[in-house]
Amino acid sequence: MRLMLGSSSMSSIKRYVLITGALLLLATCALQAEQWVALGPDGGDVRSLAYDPKNPDRVFLGTSSAQLFVSEDSGRSWKRFAHLGDREDYVLDHILIDPRNPQIMFVGAWSVDSQTAGDVFRSKNGGQSWQALSPMHGKSVRAMAVSKSNPDVLVAGALDGVYRSDDGGENWTLISRSNQSEIKNIESIAIDPVNPRTIYAGTWHLAWKTDDGGANWHHINKGMIDDSDVFSVIVNPENPSIVFASACSGIYKSEAAGELFKKIQGIPFSARRTRVLHEDPSNPNIVYAGTTEGLWKTADLGKTWKRVTNPEVVVNDVYVDPRDSKRVLLATDRSGVLASVDGAETWVTSNKGYAHRTVQALLVDRHDPDTIYAGLMNDREFGGVFVSNDGGVRWQQRSGGLDGRDVLALRQTASGALVAGTHKGIFILDRASHEWRPANTVVKETASTRTIMRKGKRVPVTTKTATKSELTARVKDLEVSGDRWWAATASGLYSSADQGKSWNGGAVMGNSNFVAVRSRGNLVVAASMNAVYASSDAGATWKSSTPSRYLTKIYGLAFAPQGQVFVASREGGFVSTDSGATWDHLINGLPTTEVASIQYDEAHHRFVATSRMSSVVFESVDGGRVWQRSMDMGYPVTALGFSRGRVLGASLYNGVVGRNDGPGSKSASAAEPTNASGNNR
Repeated sequence: MRLMLGSSSMSSIKRYVLITGALLLLATCALQAEQWVALGPDGGDVRSLAYDPKNPDRVFLGTSSAQLFVSEDSGRSWKRFAHLGDREDYVLDHILIDPRNPQIMFVGAWSVDSQTAGDVFRSKNGGQSWQALSPMHGKSVRAMAVSKSNPDVLVAGALDGVYRSDDGGENWTLISRSNQSEIKNIESIAIDPVNPRTIYAGTWHLAWKTDDGGANWHHINKGMIDDSDVFSVIVNPENPSIVFASACSGIYKSEAAGELFKKIQGIPFSARRTRVLHEDPSNPNIVYAGTTEGLWKTADLGKTWKRVTNPEVVVNDVYVDPRDSKRVLLATDRSGVLASVDGAETWVTSNKGYAHRTVQALLVDRHDPDTIYAGLMNDREFGGVFVSNDGGVRWQQRSGGLDGRDVLALRQTASGALVAGTHKGIFILDRASHEWRPANTVVKETASTRTIMRKGKRVPVTTKTATKSELTARVKDLEVSGDRWWAATASGLYSSADQGKSWNGGAVMGNSNFVAVRSRGNLVVAASMNAVYASSDAGATWKSSTPSRYLTKIYGLAFAPQGQVFVASREGGFVSTDSGATWDHLINGLPTTEVASIQYDEAHHRFVATSRMSSVVFESVDGGRVWQRSMDMGYPVTALGFSRGRVLGASLYNGVVGRNDGPGSKSASAAEPTNASGNNR
């Protein structure tokens, strides 16, 4: 491996020009980032909702990627508001707003990847700026509540216990003592609306209560099925003796301030996982229960219940307009925000401006540059493939036949058919069809030789037997150009000589888990997680061609028109100019870690690269020797698409991103080379 450092004889004048150009480009990055927007598809996961008590038209939305969104029109449309902390995996489950002064806001965060990461964030200026409160840094905060009788009192539940602040978040005290080891893994918190020293804490194993601010705690499990996870606790504001608790075993009601619970009937056993309970602020008799199988509603404090959404809806939070209880918003998994204006009788999606989607595959139609396809992950029946025929303004789901599969790769054949690699096999959408069809037949030929007598002589006869099986493995990458198609899968590298009707292949040099493949003529390059293999005879023979023995994760491969082969990896970018025989590490201006993709932009005759750690796109106009910042998209993206001079990005969390200037708009081209270079019921 060689380091590509560029010429060491650059004159001081040239160096000054480059540095000056880079500084000017950096100065414009913030302005550029503001011009990029999430184009869609709208929807995705929503974790939490909260409203400004002085202006209920202003609604805040929390995500699972450290992002806050805001609506100024009661949830009819949304825009990005803030990114909290320096992590992308923060789950924002709780947003609190001081009822006396809505300029003061709190958000609790926990990390998907680490149980020792988390924060409580505070803003004193309505969310314009945020501060992580140092006493709670590193706490995996799963629950938060503010006292209605004294908003200076806040209580936070974390994995290591219950914390309390009596001064608006300045100082925090662990009020679940070290000798109370069972009071941990806190999932829900409630504060008595009259007495802020009475606190309820739901854990992964039943619930606890303190009547003296945390000095003493006792189990409140009478009437509850043992070993219940308690997801939500609410206290009736007019009668604090009435307490509701939701658990994995159902919903419970207490009329004795939690000292004795009775399981509520009327909700089926299969819908028992109730993530949130929410009271109508104008009518405490109305309680909503958000479950893993839809939203349930009671109008008589739990005596009778009615499911008011489809059972497929997974509810994470509920908002009821305090001025009009007929207007209800739901935070859901996968389907984004659902809205009702008739007291939860009917629902429509309300996701304008809100896209929280992981786009794993982005494709611009080869026959119509205004047609864009997006392959989604983690959205099941709400995901699959979406298409926009107007450059990203409007999107339609086109997932019939995929059966909720994640789409990891999208390619288009010369005839216009789409080919999708999913987490379970390969599917094809013919140009005139609206239904994907499977293309997963694997044919394995075996040969056996036997000897027969022919005219008195022993003659060997070879018989070939074909065995068919189904490809059900994860398909990370596809190559469908030329006469032979290729598929990089978790069960091996496969090829097809009949446009996907049948496949053959398997392990290459003992390796079965492949993540990328590219071909040009007889040259084929394939990558596993940490190794690269090259074949110059269409896969008949292979040679190991790994850029570095230190590779731990390869994200993708790319072929360049000049014949170069590029590797994007966790350890940076690599290039080979001799079909993989030798490699150079690309370090002159390109990030040395987490390079997500390297692609060729044919319209501008340049190479572009993205990083999983940055929203900046890098470019090279000299074959990859020197790289520089090209644009800041404002969103972390893993791949790019090019449509009539427009640049589109496949983002990690916000769908397809681009400049919202309409299809084919000249002003939409951030790619200009620089001189420095829910459902209705």
